[in-house]
Amino acid sequence: MTTGLPKTNPTNPRLHFDIYAILETSQELYLGHEVEVNVNKVETVKLTVYDKHLNRERSLEKCYISPTKRRGVERRCLIWAPVKDGVLLGEKHECGIPKTCAKPECPICGAYGGLIAGQKTLIGRVTHGGGVAIQEIDSQEKQRAMHPSRLASPTNGKDETPIPFKREYNQPGILYPVFNHALSVTDLEFASVAYAFLDALPRIGSGNPKGIAIAENNDHMPLLVVDRYLVPKGKRPVISPSITNPENAIADFIRLARNPETNTDHIQLTHFERWIGDEALNKLQDYSSLFVETILQA
Repeated sequence: MTTGLPKTNPTNPRLHFDIYAILETSQELYLGHEVEVNVNKVETVKLTVYDKHLNRERSLEKCYISPTKRRGVERRCLIWAPVKDGVLLGEKHECGIPKTCAKPECPICGAYGGLIAGQKTLIGRVTHGGGVAIQEIDSQEKQRAMHPSRLASPTNGKDETPIPFKREYNQPGILYPVFNHALSVTDLEFASVAYAFLDALPRIGSGNPKGIAIAENNDHMPLLVVDRYLVPKGKRPVISPSITNPENAIADFIRLARNPETNTDHIQLTHFERWIGDEALNKLQDYSSLFVETILQA
C-alpha cells in the first residue's frame, strides 16, 4: 500500500518532530464530556498508584485535557487562519469540518489527515498525547442561571420555565503535560503544526472562559521541548500520571529534557536536534512565521 504522499527532494527532507510541554490554566476551564441531570460534567481519568506513605495502593481521579479535543482546536485554528487574499485557509482549499479535502498538498490535511467518506482517506501524521493533570485537584461544580434549551420558543410562544443547572470546571493552576508527535513531515509541513499548537493555546476549552498557557519554572523558563530528528535520541520528557507533586513533575521534565553532560538549552547530535525552554519557544515561533509567510501571506 502506498502512502499517497508526494516525493520530496534532498533539499526538503522528511523528518520527525516532537513537541513536549507542560500547560497551565490561569482560570477555570470547562472541558465538556457528558451531561447528567442538570449537570455538565468535565472529563476526568481514574488511575491506581502506589502510595509509599500509606504503604498501599490508592485510587486517583484527575482532570483531563483530551488529546482529541486539543487536536480539534488546532485543526480549526488552521481552517480559520486568515489568508492574504481575504478568505480563510479552509475556504481557499475547500477544506473544513466535517468536509475535509484529504489532499496531501493541503496545509491542513497534509499533516492532520482527512477523510472523504467512501472515496478517499489521508492518514494524519500528527498524533497528540498526554493531558492528564499533575495535581490531584477535583473539578468544582458551580451554579449557572439556566439551561439554554429551556428558554421559551420565539416561534410558537410556548412558555417553559427556565431551570437552573450546574457545570463542573477544572480549577485554576492545574498543570497538564502534553505532547505532539509529527511523523515524516517536511519543515514546511511542521510549520503548520507549530502554528496550530501555539495558536490553539488561548482557544482551548468547551465553553467560556477559554485559554491555557505554557507553564514556567521558578527561573521563568517555559516548560517546552522541541525535537527535530531522524534518530530518536535523548530521553523523552513525558511525565508519569502517577506524580501528584508539581515540583517533582517539573524537575523530572527538566531532567529528562536536558543532557547532563552539556546542560544547555540546545542539543545538536548526528540526526538529532533538541531545543529547550526559550530556545524551543523561539523555534516554534520561527516555524509559525514560516507558515504565515509561505502559506497565509504568499
